[in-house]
Amino acid sequence: MTTREQAYAKANSQRAARYVEIWIVAQPGEIASMVQVASASGRLVYLGPPHPVGGDDTRQRRYLRLRTR
Repeated sequence: MTTREQAYAKANSQRAARYVEIWIVAQPGEIASMVQVASASGRLVYLGPPHPVGGDDTRQRRYLRLRTR
C-alpha cells in the first residue's frame, strides 16, 4: 500500500468513526422523543424522512446519523 493510500484509509476511518448511522422502527411519538433527546444533546446530525412500515402496522422507519462524541 502506498503512502497516499495509507493516508486516505486513515482519514476515511477517522471520518467514519465520528458518526453512527442507524435505522429506527417505532411509533411516531417514540421516534419524536428519541429525536428530541438526540437533538438536545447535540448528537443529531441528520434525520431522514419517515417511511411507513407497511400493511396495517402504524410504526414508522427513520434513518438517523448521530455524532459519537
